[in-house]
Amino acid sequence: MKRFSVLVVITVALLSRSAAAATVRQNVLFIMADDYRPELASYGSPAVTPNLDRLARRAVQFDRAYCQQAVCNPSRSSMLTGLRPDTIKIWNNSTHFRDQNPEVQTLPQHFKQNGYTARCVGKIFHNWHTAVKGDARSWSAPEFLHYATHGEDSPQVQGAIPPNQATGGPRKYLNVFMCESRDVPDEAYYDGRVAAEAVRVLGEVKDQPFFLAVGFWKPHAPFNAPKKYWDLYDRAKLPPLDPRRPVGAPEIAFHDSREILGLPGERVTLTPAQESEMRHGYFANISYMDAQLGKVLDALDRSGVADRTIVVFVGDHGYHIGEHTQWGKTSNFEFDARPPLFIASPGSAQAGKRTSSLVELIDLFPTLVDLCKLPAVVGLEGTSLVPVLRNPAAIVKPAAFTQHPRPGYYDREPEKVPKAMGCSVRTARVRYTEWRDWKTGDTVARELYVEADEPAETRNRVDDPSFASVQREAETLLRARFPKQAH
Repeated sequence: MKRFSVLVVITVALLSRSAAAATVRQNVLFIMADDYRPELASYGSPAVTPNLDRLARRAVQFDRAYCQQAVCNPSRSSMLTGLRPDTIKIWNNSTHFRDQNPEVQTLPQHFKQNGYTARCVGKIFHNWHTAVKGDARSWSAPEFLHYATHGEDSPQVQGAIPPNQATGGPRKYLNVFMCESRDVPDEAYYDGRVAAEAVRVLGEVKDQPFFLAVGFWKPHAPFNAPKKYWDLYDRAKLPPLDPRRPVGAPEIAFHDSREILGLPGERVTLTPAQESEMRHGYFANISYMDAQLGKVLDALDRSGVADRTIVVFVGDHGYHIGEHTQWGKTSNFEFDARPPLFIASPGSAQAGKRTSSLVELIDLFPTLVDLCKLPAVVGLEGTSLVPVLRNPAAIVKPAAFTQHPRPGYYDREPEKVPKAMGCSVRTARVRYTEWRDWKTGDTVARELYVEADEPAETRNRVDDPSFASVQREAETLLRARFPKQAH
């Protein structure tokens, strides 16, 4: 009888432990980079990114992930609400998403409402320039270094600041040099401090279910990574610049690159040496950001909770560094529309796999809700990517959609409304774009680029009989998502 009692106690204890394990909640480490096109080894780039490379080995890599608009605020607001820019009415950097959508629920807010500690370190929502314009509703504690401007990221060091070994670049980026290479520690700039705080916060929250968002400010301009990251590259061995515009592309597809080259009337003309230095600086920024990511991943591995923590790494959108004569973002071209995306789920049998399934950044909200078994949120416009995480060959949607207004920064123009909106669909075989007059909804220009010609997109193939069937398919998808609309 005594032996039976002992067996009962042991059995009950094992069952209790099993039940407790079954109810352990998955944490989320959500990491975002700024202005980051997929320049890293696993995407075929010469960028030196050892930490992203190791993340790729434990994640599913999404080779065809697309932002919904290639500029910070609309992309981040869309991604973090799971709603398209047209739904939340955010197409510029100057409108806070709460101004248009005061009651909208955000991704971290949903986790917070379901018992998670939600923390923000760095730039996750757009960098509203005062602390008041964060989003306290989304977080369990005040945000850290979420507001400032990129043009104020000057080196903070004790004693004399080491000399700049770059030329300074063609112009200032607000208050700092466009190109800056100084022998300073990582913490001299924003991202080093973001990484240090993320490590600290992870130690603080690791014993409770958490949603920790870490937003790195790089590789966004200015190109001012510490010198050791510039030294990783031989400028002459970086991929050569092909600045040609696509043959037959309409003028409206382009912009004036004002973020990098300056406003009209102040615009600089780049020398080949300046172009080369800025491209070098973009790669240096990538490696600097990657090193900070490594510190956070190391802290997660030390924390004891890596086996129950989902890791997401995503860029908010892509970027041009001289291709198509473009510098910066704000276009519908592949270089701007496509960022890197990794999702690492503990114990996944698909770790290290790649998928060519078309996905959108609005899919992250329902995916994380699904993975963490939280209550579904009604009205989300994304699609859960869990089927792709289980089978990288799975297809969850036929197309991905990106859009951008003209002028790119229309909110800085006297009228404060766009003159046109470019609506773009990416299918498995083509990118098709219609530029529409904002007031009438009439189509004023069209583009078609084929898969074999990407990401360079060197020739507009619209109405080419050789691609008639795929163009018709793309037109149908586009017009279903973006019906003609007058404003």
